[in-house]
Amino acid sequence: MITREDLRANPELLADKTRGALCGLAIGDSFGDAARKPDYQRDYGITTDFHRGDAWSTDDTEFALLVAETIIQAGGDFTSEDVEKMWKKHVVVQDELRRGGVSEMDAAANLRKGLHAPISGMFGTHNHSDGAAMRCGPIGIYCAGDVEKAKELCRIDAEISHCRDGVWGAQMVAVAVALAMVDAPWEVIFEEVLKCAPEESWLYDRMKAAYKVVEENNYDVADTWMKLHDLLFCSYRAATPEAMPEAFGCLMLKHDTFKSGVLLASNFGRDADTIGAVVGCILGARYGAKAIPPYWLEHTRYPSGTCLQFTKGVDLFEKAERLAELIAK
Repeated sequence: MITREDLRANPELLADKTRGALCGLAIGDSFGDAARKPDYQRDYGITTDFHRGDAWSTDDTEFALLVAETIIQAGGDFTSEDVEKMWKKHVVVQDELRRGGVSEMDAAANLRKGLHAPISGMFGTHNHSDGAAMRCGPIGIYCAGDVEKAKELCRIDAEISHCRDGVWGAQMVAVAVALAMVDAPWEVIFEEVLKCAPEESWLYDRMKAAYKVVEENNYDVADTWMKLHDLLFCSYRAATPEAMPEAFGCLMLKHDTFKSGVLLASNFGRDADTIGAVVGCILGARYGAKAIPPYWLEHTRYPSGTCLQFTKGVDLFEKAERLAELIAK
């Protein structure tokens, strides 16, 4: 394990990890969205590459870019007012959020009514969704090695659209990315992630259940795969207490390389774009862009603006570089 200071003293490593994490999120997002489509499942069974070179972004990548831009515009640490300003500039102004999550739609509607965080996140029917968890990877990148700062900034961002489990799940992802950026041992990452949720919460219970089934089946993918699905299924596939245990369950099963881990997570089904995005961001932070096939990096480099229009054509490499500069300050 290295320190934040070690990372800052090694610009090449810092740039590689920052690019790996942000691009890894986009790759997992695109793979997961493709792999769960009926035609991909019909033609391939499992998805292992970009079909005919296709790549696109969903709300996972594009809301993550909103968070990255919030960090960049604030020059690092941001406030609730900074978050609201960015939402009003890039989210609230859109007539619709095509393929956007219900939690984000509710939050945008609440902001239009004049509500502010944390009320804007509390007053919603799906504020326990994984919509904050999918977007908070850039916070973990920026807070490399600093778990407490990652939790606090993640809370500030998540509360505009989420509360309770929705916030805690986002903190889990930010903490995992922050620790992966400094090469923390995997057992430390899995332990610290659990600390983000109160023990009496739905999310904590499901995370412990996922850990248990993976451990009881000796980390064997074939023996664990269907059991994880059956164990964690709930009526709303984007619920944080389902999606985050699925993501971290997949990560426990396969985390030795970026490619193998992302392919496993992206083929999980259910909310696979978020599961893939979360795992891709964590593994990208751990192993860096050098561990990712260059072809994958290039094919997801420029988002499609599917959900947030301002993200169309944004260069992920450039945004990663800006985040690296803030870490190095």
